[in-house]
Amino acid sequence: MPPELFLDRNLGRRVADGLRDRGWIGHHIGDAFPEDGQRIADEEWIDHGLRRAWVPLSKDGRIKTRDAEIQPVLDHKAVSFYLDSQQLPSIQMVERLDTHRTAIHQAIAKGGRPPTPCGTTASNVPGRRPHDRPPSAGSVLRRPRRHPARQRRQ
Repeated sequence: MPPELFLDRNLGRRVADGLRDRGWIGHHIGDAFPEDGQRIADEEWIDHGLRRAWVPLSKDGRIKTRDAEIQPVLDHKAVSFYLDSQQLPSIQMVERLDTHRTAIHQAIAKGGRPPTPCGTTASNVPGRRPHDRPPSAGSVLRRPRRHPARQRRQ
């Protein structure tokens, strides 16, 4: 069975509908929470989805650097995804995700060992944080920059 995605409100219904049209199983935050999830904290919707084995998808890459938002991913030993560009039109977001469907499914199947936020770029999916294990040879993993507050002091 293909993995199920749980889309943040910032992706909009067009992305959710576009992914469904291409055969993805996706749930928009507005399907689970009233008012399109406007009053729901990021950590709450992420945890809600992960408790149902739905993989969080957002276009807010800052989620990976905020302790409260990343905690549910750590607690569930899961993987989450974010788009690296917030300026893409909806159709390009759908195309980017669909182009890399196999890599996304493989990253989800591996799970979050260690728990991992993954970034999707135009050419590569997924990307892992710098302190995660190195990707295997020939993979399409891109490593996002480490958040300045979490960089080692020299």
